[in-house]
Amino acid sequence: MKESLTFGKSIIPLLGLIAAAACSIFIWEAGMNVPLIIGVILAAIVAISCGWGWDDVQQMMVNGVSRALPAVFILLAIGTIIGSWIASGVIPTMIYYGMMIMDPAWFVPIAALVTGIVSITLGTSFTSIATVGLAFMAIGDGLGFSPALIAGAVISGAYFGDKLSPLSDTTNVAAAMAETNLFSHVKHMLWDTIPAFVFSLGLFWWFGRLEAGGKDMDAGSIGTILSGLKDAFVIHPLLLLLPVLTILLMARKTPALPALMGVSVLGAVIAVAIQGTSVSSIVQFMTNGFTIETGVGAVDSLLNRGGLTSMLGTVGMLIIATAFGGILEETGSFEVLTSKMMEKVRTAGTLIASTLLTTFVVALASGAQFLAVILPARTFVQKYKDMNIDTKNLSRTVESMGTVGINLIPWSVPAVFASSVLGVSAWEFIPYAFFIYLVPLINLLFGFTGWTITGKDYGQEIEQIHAEREVVS
Repeated sequence: MKESLTFGKSIIPLLGLIAAAACSIFIWEAGMNVPLIIGVILAAIVAISCGWGWDDVQQMMVNGVSRALPAVFILLAIGTIIGSWIASGVIPTMIYYGMMIMDPAWFVPIAALVTGIVSITLGTSFTSIATVGLAFMAIGDGLGFSPALIAGAVISGAYFGDKLSPLSDTTNVAAAMAETNLFSHVKHMLWDTIPAFVFSLGLFWWFGRLEAGGKDMDAGSIGTILSGLKDAFVIHPLLLLLPVLTILLMARKTPALPALMGVSVLGAVIAVAIQGTSVSSIVQFMTNGFTIETGVGAVDSLLNRGGLTSMLGTVGMLIIATAFGGILEETGSFEVLTSKMMEKVRTAGTLIASTLLTTFVVALASGAQFLAVILPARTFVQKYKDMNIDTKNLSRTVESMGTVGINLIPWSVPAVFASSVLGVSAWEFIPYAFFIYLVPLINLLFGFTGWTITGKDYGQEIEQIHAEREVVS
């Protein structure tokens, strides 16, 4: 017979994960896979000690991982895109023209703004980071900017767009789980997203000016990179039509995976037809990443990356994290941990703060965006209704931490992905990714001041629905 989990038992897997993560990061320097496995083992032991069988626990893990499968396939598709788009000359062309026209004084905020626009259109931060974000990293390196600052700008722009785009998976999931209308959710997010992004752009302009003015941009190095790109690839403006096509496909609401695989294959075709790459080589590049030896070290370091296999580390972490989250959710461990907090919630401020804290804990424990959005939204939706606070406030709050703020956790899937693609560790870019911590802070401010926190009488709404049904019958 299954026992209800106590608070003490429920918190064991989380404490074990956090302790193992601290040891792994600061002592073992071995990443987050083993700490997450330790979390899974502890969660399984707790579940079995409370009466669940191993088959039950295994099914919980399967259910958790199954929710992540769409994200897994998208990550693999992005790996092939990076390989084929570099081989096709698309990313080299973006780098080439970007380095020619960019004004160093405005480069950093422009990197954030352009990545944000692309991310809104594509509806995905990952694709934006892996395409235009990668190009901006290369351009910034050539201009002499700190990689951590450029990565912070790219990530800020990517999650600005991901958060506001109606095409974004997490935006749709947040609205659905909070039982609110998608476009009401997006409109309500303007209150926290726009101020945070504008302030971030100001900071990027300031830091960019400091770096641009603090050193002479090495025109010789830039010329060497441009020559290296020109010698290694056919550079032509028409190659930029592939990113434009990608944006159009997403704008037409083409399903993400077919669209991404389509532009990946198209990149391969362009590589063969325009760059003269052999079919064997392009298959290798899409599988293991692009490789080249131009004799220009800066060019080689910028372009030798990508491939399906480059995503396997991130995919592995995502699978382990969602298996862990599956056990926590289905054993009721998460509900037990939040129940005591719920009892103390009396005001809008404490409700918003509790939502943010809970979302952060899920993000800390699992590292997965979907879990960090879904679990808190499911947990708190009735509490918002009971307090007559519109659930679009809930969807906005879980997005602020679950979609954006999760990047504050170095072992989270988004942070690991950005680090692997951009070549900058999470510990380095987090201090410069201003947007990712401004958004949760603004939501906390709104909660305690009451600004933009809208109410809704759910009791009256239910009565109205019943009345309408009686009229119809």
